[in-house]
Amino acid sequence: METIYFKGTPCHTYGNIPAVGTQAPEFTLTSNSLEDIKLTDYKGKRVVLNVFPSLDTAVCAMSVRRFNQEAAKLDNTVVICVSMDLPFAQSRFCTAEGIDKLVVASAFRSKDFVKNYGLEMVDGPLAGLLARAVLVLDEKHEVIFSDLVEEITNEPDYKGALSVLK
Repeated sequence: METIYFKGTPCHTYGNIPAVGTQAPEFTLTSNSLEDIKLTDYKGKRVVLNVFPSLDTAVCAMSVRRFNQEAAKLDNTVVICVSMDLPFAQSRFCTAEGIDKLVVASAFRSKDFVKNYGLEMVDGPLAGLLARAVLVLDEKHEVIFSDLVEEITNEPDYKGALSVLK
């Protein structure tokens, strides 16, 4: 269990975020077309997991826009933005915002992601949603960067995440 904050109020996660140097757990997420997205779908590629509570918040939307810009510059890398938002809402957001360089994925029915990544908030006003975090995986899907954002209303460490990919 990790302690994070929402506007200064402590909240807790279901478990612990995968640590640098560990193998990223397999997952199954849901695409905008309601098909499965698995980590194994990106075998041999570097993966950035941008995890956040909901696209309906300004900071979350900002992180997706920023990673969409950065994704176009990254070789052999896929950026997957993960939230509990329904695929329909994610699709609407991406269409309206011109998001087309990354993958958006819903964890709304992904018990393996919630359990293995430890990012579901179990208390506080956002209980049931995912905490804000960024994980970067190398080509073998080993975690090479892991950042659980302490204050949910803050943006993630873009510079740190992207620097391990240069």
